[in-house]
Amino acid sequence: MKRIFFAALLCAFIGTSSHAQEAGVTRTPEEQRELFNFCDKPFLVNKLKISAETADKIGDLNLWQTQQQKTIADNTNETYATAGELQQEVNKRLKKIGLTDDQVKTFAEYKKNQLTNPEPCAAIALYANPAYDTLTPQRALQLLKQKYRKTIIEKLGETGNGKMADMVMETEVWKQKTSLEISRIPVSDFNRIRRTVSMYKERENKYRGAGLDENQINTMIEFFRQNQLYPPAG
Repeated sequence: MKRIFFAALLCAFIGTSSHAQEAGVTRTPEEQRELFNFCDKPFLVNKLKISAETADKIGDLNLWQTQQQKTIADNTNETYATAGELQQEVNKRLKKIGLTDDQVKTFAEYKKNQLTNPEPCAAIALYANPAYDTLTPQRALQLLKQKYRKTIIEKLGETGNGKMADMVMETEVWKQKTSLEISRIPVSDFNRIRRTVSMYKERENKYRGAGLDENQINTMIEFFRQNQLYPPAG
């Protein structure tokens, strides 16, 4: 009974993908499935300690339910007449996925939190600094080196060096310029999100190419989150 209760609670939220950047934006079920991969799947894997495969099954269930909910609303669903009937079927499928009561409860609380107090999803959060729009890449790199080169070398630790620091700053200039390009894409266009996710993945690849390990990569991401050449306008 407890398991069914928590599964039902989860079903109240499983069809919705709510993140701060997406407020007021309508997404297709397929786009919501992609958002699930970008934002919810990492939570499931890390917080619930489940495999990526299990998280994918929940994502697929999320897509399926969203599609069914739309046809119920349009009165064209030939299998389920009401959301309650659909929810019963989702409950059965959740049991087959194999989530424990605690895992289902934790995920339901997470989804409820996202609905009532949505937070930015780091994977799709775009921060475009207009100050870089007036700088050439060469000038931006020069200013970064003057302000942060020594600090970055220190932050990189014992294995850090000047060459690594320079490549890190080159990557930051590239990221800032790319962010400005992406920011010109309308918020309603899902390609804006796809390009943002791709940009962050490419940033990590560039860091690895510069010789940074995972700890150093995380350190540099956090460093530039807190330190900018110029504060964003507004």
